[in-house]
Amino acid sequence: MLGLILRVLPFWVREPLLIVLGSVLGVRLIYLAVHDQELVPAGFGALFLVFTAVRVHMVVRALRVRRNPPPPQGSTTTATVSPAVPTDGTVVDAAAQAGAEPSLRPAPSEKEHHPWRQAFAAVALFGALGAMLWVAPHVMPSANSTPKPASCSDGEREALPKAYEKTPRPVTGEELCKALNRPDLAAVLGTPGETATTASGSNNTALLTDGKVAEPEAEVAFDTYTVNVSATYNDLSIGQEVKLMKFGDEKDVKTLTVLGRPAVYSSSHTMKLEINLGSGGSGGPVEQGPLARTLTVALDRKDRGGSYDITVWSKSGALPDDGVLVDVAEKVLPTIPDRSS
Repeated sequence: MLGLILRVLPFWVREPLLIVLGSVLGVRLIYLAVHDQELVPAGFGALFLVFTAVRVHMVVRALRVRRNPPPPQGSTTTATVSPAVPTDGTVVDAAAQAGAEPSLRPAPSEKEHHPWRQAFAAVALFGALGAMLWVAPHVMPSANSTPKPASCSDGEREALPKAYEKTPRPVTGEELCKALNRPDLAAVLGTPGETATTASGSNNTALLTDGKVAEPEAEVAFDTYTVNVSATYNDLSIGQEVKLMKFGDEKDVKTLTVLGRPAVYSSSHTMKLEINLGSGGSGGPVEQGPLARTLTVALDRKDRGGSYDITVWSKSGALPDDGVLVDVAEKVLPTIPDRSS
């Protein structure tokens, strides 16, 4: 498209455009070469500048030709005619004799546009094209391939288990997902440049309760960390849970207060399960996965039972500082609809 435009444009429009483009690209490439200390951009920048110098030389020559045009081919110069002396003695006027034959002059050519006006029009056209390219990304749909942050599913809602029908009704997995999937969650985790790859919520019930205890959960995954938030609506207080943790496999148990509520840190290993879809769907045994860090916070200040669990882990096994879990709790928990009171 650009090549076709340059071929059909007049000389005094095309050449200034090529000069502006060549000089801008050449200077830009030279700057990048000096900044990044690379030779390849410097070579291309020098090539553009040489190309620009050639175009400038052509424009200068064309201007000189316009100012001092050569004599047209086939024109005749006016000769000096001496007075003729006839044999009969009469004298013939030289001017009359000279005007007897009209001099041959070239027909006047059509009026041409001034070259400086065409150059100005070329620069104006270049500016208009540049303005269009600058404004187009803001008014046209973006065509870049940058992945967008994952959003919570807004599909057809499934029927809630009977445990969710009690009054007061627990929050749902979708509500937890919307509270957890914050735009600043990656920054809170210490990885501000990442975007969420997956975000989901589910309406589960607690294990070993015969489906009588609601336990909704939500999970948001990034390239570095994965965060899970769950709510358990049972009668266990944080003090009772601390006792159970000490009898269980939880490690690094430490109590604290978050948002004025009792809370406790604990660590446990995740489970790793591999499924081979190429061999009839068979999978390997369940293995121990990377370590996960959990912050358990009471549903209310009076610690009358029930808790929120905020768990963070990574595939590499690296974990953020414990203070990050407190930051996540202080950001997420106040935005969860309170339906337990």
